[in-house]
Amino acid sequence: MVRLTVNGKAHDIDVEPNTPLLWAIRENVGLTGTKYGCGVAQCGACTVHVDGVATRSCSFPVSAAVGKQITTIEGLAQSGALHRVQRAWIEHEVPQCGYCQSGMIMAVAELLKNKPKPTDADIDNTITNICRCGTFQQVRAAIHAAAAQA
Repeated sequence: MVRLTVNGKAHDIDVEPNTPLLWAIRENVGLTGTKYGCGVAQCGACTVHVDGVATRSCSFPVSAAVGKQITTIEGLAQSGALHRVQRAWIEHEVPQCGYCQSGMIMAVAELLKNKPKPTDADIDNTITNICRCGTFQQVRAAIHAAAAQA
């Protein structure tokens, strides 16, 4: 039994310590916004924040998350108001299929926290999430729009 704090709420779950955090979030906590993509931490569809750091949850063991604050896409909005990245995503119509977008939004939220006015080079170096639909131009525009909202 481990205790995880997800989106500010404690959850006692019965999983093996090496269970990927992704599966604990989806299967045990019941939050399905975080997606399984590749299973080897390459695509970024599974990105969540662990103590404020964008983390690929498909390869991050539950045991490493105990005692840390985990934020999923469901917890990014605060007090009923969308996060500025979520608003920019909607305004710029970023998603096509949308499968990878929750992970991309979580990665961008951390980027903007650490670098409020990122350059295109900062975006290229930091946002390594893969979008199979190829919406990278819309992603870049939405990132710059979200940065301007700060």
